[in-house]
Amino acid sequence: MADNTRKEALRKAALHYHEFPKPGKLEVRATKPLANGRDLSLAYSPGVAEACLEIKADPSTSSRYTSRGNLVAVVSNGTAVLGLGNIGAAASKPVMEGKAVLFKKFANIDCFDIEVNESDPEKLADIVCALEPTFGAINLEDIKAPDCFIVEQLCRERMNIPVFHDDQHGTAIVVGAAATNALLVQKKKFEDIKVVSTGGGAAGIACLNMLLKLGVKRENVWLCDIAGLVYEGRTEEMTPQKAAYAQKSDLRTLDDVIDDADLFLGLSGPGVLKPEMVTKMAKAPIIFALANPNPEIDPADLAEVAPDAIIATGRSDYPNQVNNVLCFPFIFRGALDVGASEINDEMKIACIEGIAALARATTSAEAAAAYSGERMTFGPEYLIPKPFDPRLMGVVATAVARAAMKSGVAARPIEDIEAYKASLDQSVFKSAMIMRPVFAAASQVERRIAFAEGEDERVLRAANAMIEETTDMPILIGRPDVIAMRAERAGLKIRPGVDFEIVNPESDSRYKQYWQAYHGLMQRKGVTPDLAKAILRTNTTAIAAIMVQQDHADSLICGTFGQYLWHLKYLSEILGTPDLHPVGALSLMILEDGPLFIADTHVHPEPTPQQIAETVIATARHIRRFRAEPQIALCSHSQFGNLDCDTGRRMRAALEILDSQPRDFLYEGEMHVDAALIPELRTRIFPSSRLTGSANALVFANADAASGVRNILKTKGGGLEVGPILMGLGNRAHVVTPSITARGLLNMSAIAGTPVSHYS
Repeated sequence: MADNTRKEALRKAALHYHEFPKPGKLEVRATKPLANGRDLSLAYSPGVAEACLEIKADPSTSSRYTSRGNLVAVVSNGTAVLGLGNIGAAASKPVMEGKAVLFKKFANIDCFDIEVNESDPEKLADIVCALEPTFGAINLEDIKAPDCFIVEQLCRERMNIPVFHDDQHGTAIVVGAAATNALLVQKKKFEDIKVVSTGGGAAGIACLNMLLKLGVKRENVWLCDIAGLVYEGRTEEMTPQKAAYAQKSDLRTLDDVIDDADLFLGLSGPGVLKPEMVTKMAKAPIIFALANPNPEIDPADLAEVAPDAIIATGRSDYPNQVNNVLCFPFIFRGALDVGASEINDEMKIACIEGIAALARATTSAEAAAAYSGERMTFGPEYLIPKPFDPRLMGVVATAVARAAMKSGVAARPIEDIEAYKASLDQSVFKSAMIMRPVFAAASQVERRIAFAEGEDERVLRAANAMIEETTDMPILIGRPDVIAMRAERAGLKIRPGVDFEIVNPESDSRYKQYWQAYHGLMQRKGVTPDLAKAILRTNTTAIAAIMVQQDHADSLICGTFGQYLWHLKYLSEILGTPDLHPVGALSLMILEDGPLFIADTHVHPEPTPQQIAETVIATARHIRRFRAEPQIALCSHSQFGNLDCDTGRRMRAALEILDSQPRDFLYEGEMHVDAALIPELRTRIFPSSRLTGSANALVFANADAASGVRNILKTKGGGLEVGPILMGLGNRAHVVTPSITARGLLNMSAIAGTPVSHYS
């Protein structure tokens, strides 16, 4: 009864998801403005004629003047939908909409789902071929076998754009990647293994074809289906595709042929592979039980009879999920970007190699966050990456694009393939492009970065990424056994004392030196020797600050938990000098239409005019670290003197301080945020404004306003935060906030890893 209740709850939730807040999962949005008559004349008559004539003269320009170059059609007749079978075209639409959403989510490819009421494969092929002027590629989906083979073959022969039946080739590619790594783990080779497969449908045949391309010998493949072994002379349930794998044998059943098999490939139904059959297989067998929702053998049953076996399934609740989303968005991304005329074997194998290589690399922090609690270290339970691994886009699409160019099917070759990969990475990590100059500057030197909260998993992942991507050396403050345990649990290769320095608050040879240094700084501020000893045993922020003060580290990062001003107190006391003091906290918000800097979000709740002026000057200096030119707006409730309010008075006073000396950057105030960001509005209100365009930095008169704007942009505006960057301490320390991610910590480590001389 409880199980039925859960199923009914899931059914209602799924229906509600599809119906509200508006029916379906897709909508169409305009990419160009249509706000006035001029826009209309450009979008439609008469301006649209110019684009039409250009395409008529040169059809290849369609990808320049229309969305065709980034547009895929998902086409189905609904004859083989998921595990639902032949439910018809109309009922298949939710699935096809879902596929379109995956294209957009994972590879930023626009997609129309097209459901066609046509069961005749040749007529369906005619319809698909007629769509070529609209789309840059075709994804055939959920078409029953053997019709799918016919449709794809006819379309590939007649169309000059990629046609890809994902049920076949997407599955084959992911299986190929999983098999590559499984054989590596089990110390076997493609050319030596015996493969036994169940299921002669589209996916099963495509997987076998791919395994042959990877090196499996044809004579070592034994294909079984509902009628038993596919053998020479068999007529029941046969197709030309199955016949290609017919064996000359007297054996007839799966049980007969399973002896000494190294790889079982199941794309059939639940319970097909019995535990007693597994005992007949070779040592260290590989089981791909891909039937959904119930695999050919239960993983628990397999573990009992073959503990040395590796298993992959089609389910997300078991290790090694063979999921086509690892493949199809990125193979289409690469194919579209080079204008490929087809997706050939070279591109498929490049996709396999890219996916397999990613699993062997260190797990990304983003993937770990999406799959919290799962172990993701390369091995028997982690053969292929997780679908939310953000590295898939750059690695796989680039490999596919490179293979398309090398094999001669690319109409628009990419000259700088590394720049292309960087642009793909940037589309996933929205911080990547603007952070590039900071990482470039950091790579010119080697800096020691101390992390006060070294036991935090986000810190461990950031440290791992630092070692892989930068020349900086992380120093982690924490207990060695805890750090080692958490690094192991997170699937990270780094180890304390080997890959990074560690400072154990409970036992460090420099402890006496540290507490005495702290006491020397604080003895006239009420800190006794005993208190100094206690603080330098328990307060990791103070320990990190003393390390920087003693030149045992170049910079520190703290604040992954706790209150900002609590951390700042110790930094100010230990690292503050007559020339260095906290000026303000600067948050870089990376938005869809570009970066926006916000200050002061944390340091001064109600800054004085002098503090505001210092914040503006420091903000300008930091903006240039990102290779941008400052245009700073001083924001308040008053606008160019129209209100006699506190924020207005302080901003006007700050403006006078700034004007008292020549400045090499643009600033203006006091003004509202909309006037800062909309040049036309600002010009109408104040024609003599010094700013020349939209402001790229907003400095506020109190921390409430600055922090509020920052949080709204982050939570509701889709902004990605880099920071907060602590200004005024000479880049010797930064206090982050508890919401920071591992990627955010990596960005902050690059900022901390850049000497002041590189940007001052």
